[in-house]
Amino acid sequence: MIDRPSKPVPLTKEEETERSIAPTTTKPKRKYFPRQLPYILGGLGILTVLVLAFRPSPMMVDVAEVRRGDVNVTVDEEGETRIRKRYVVSAPVDGRLQRIKLDEGDRVRKGDIIAQIDPLPLESDVREAQARLRQWQAEKTGVETQRPKQEALLQAEARILAAVAKQREASAKVERTRAELEQAKRDRQRNQQLHSDGVISRQEKERAELEETTKIRALEAEQRVLDSTIAEVNAAQKALSILRAEQQDPDYLLDVYDARIASIEAELAKLTDDARRTNITSPIDGYVFRVNLESAKYVEAGAELLELGNPQDLEIVVDLLSSDAVKVKPGATMFLEHWGGESTLEAKVRYIEPSAFTKVSALGVEEQRVNVIADFVDTDIPLGDRYRVETRTVVWSGQDVLVIPLSALFRCEPGNNRNLSNTWCTFVVENNQAQKRQIEVSQRSNFEAVIESGLEVEEKVILHPNEQIKSGTMVKISEN
Repeated sequence: MIDRPSKPVPLTKEEETERSIAPTTTKPKRKYFPRQLPYILGGLGILTVLVLAFRPSPMMVDVAEVRRGDVNVTVDEEGETRIRKRYVVSAPVDGRLQRIKLDEGDRVRKGDIIAQIDPLPLESDVREAQARLRQWQAEKTGVETQRPKQEALLQAEARILAAVAKQREASAKVERTRAELEQAKRDRQRNQQLHSDGVISRQEKERAELEETTKIRALEAEQRVLDSTIAEVNAAQKALSILRAEQQDPDYLLDVYDARIASIEAELAKLTDDARRTNITSPIDGYVFRVNLESAKYVEAGAELLELGNPQDLEIVVDLLSSDAVKVKPGATMFLEHWGGESTLEAKVRYIEPSAFTKVSALGVEEQRVNVIADFVDTDIPLGDRYRVETRTVVWSGQDVLVIPLSALFRCEPGNNRNLSNTWCTFVVENNQAQKRQIEVSQRSNFEAVIESGLEVEEKVILHPNEQIKSGTMVKISEN
């Protein structure tokens, strides 16, 4: 069997067009490609240069490393030194002050005479008061002599007793006479009856009548004696009452003189004390800070003469804002700087005054301030009274805590943390990019912040971040 060639399949118009064009299009590419290559490479180079030119360059930043260390949170304020106990010596009495011979800076001992007031007028007043005292005492003694003596009172009481005895005796006689009179009456009546009956004579009857009359007269006499004794008793009792009244009459005068004597004694005591205090002595061992009155002149009591004190007995007084003072506790450490020396002095807070006061700041703002008083730790202090110092009072102290510079912090939204006061943000460098990190700060000093959460040791944070730095910004760490 003979193979015959198959009949060719007819081509479509598209295929015929491609076959007709193909030889013409491929040949120029092979022929002219080496000639276009430089232009293509040049275009690619220009494009690369443009991309590199307009691509943002990494921002130079300063960074600090998160570390562990010790931190003291302080309240800083200017203060001054002052003498703990300043003594202002005043004139104790009115008088003529003699010239003070002491000068500022002179040393004085306790008990030394530092000023004198002329004592002559006061001594004259003392002598006058003593004379008046003797006068009142003498007059009081004169009043005592006018009082009835005790012997007179005893005699009056004895007279009363004697008169009472006579009264009793007279009363007994009256009773006896009255009984005899009654008997005489009965005898008379009986004799009259017997005479009527003719038993007795008329003479016996008259004798009985005479006896009765005699007894009546005797009773009257005895009654008069009794009345006399009664009057004598009354007179003696009245005399005793008068003597007793006279005994009490001078009591009001004695009270008057006692009051006068007490008054003059008090005045004399004051004058004597004033005369003794004309020699003004030093109350302490120390130095003269100021002489207020040097020349001789008349002064009134209370006039300030000198100021004394011990310059080694110093304390520090710092007026803090009341909002800062509430953070300071007694016993807190205080550091003193820029006082004129190179070293830093140390002090301890002794107490915080309980009352605040209003002070106008340099900007004209009224501030409530509180004085904080501190004592030097060292005794040898090269400072004097009212020296200016800069103080840093420690209100919180931490050891081996996580810290970063304060300049790396900025405020940000707290997110889910509602404690806005402790929520801050910082930028952390990760893979040459700045990444915003929310952190919690527990304490802040003047230069550092204590990190509670959000950072780890040796991480790098950007210092002084500006508005151009955002999350994802390429950064380059400055070598400075």
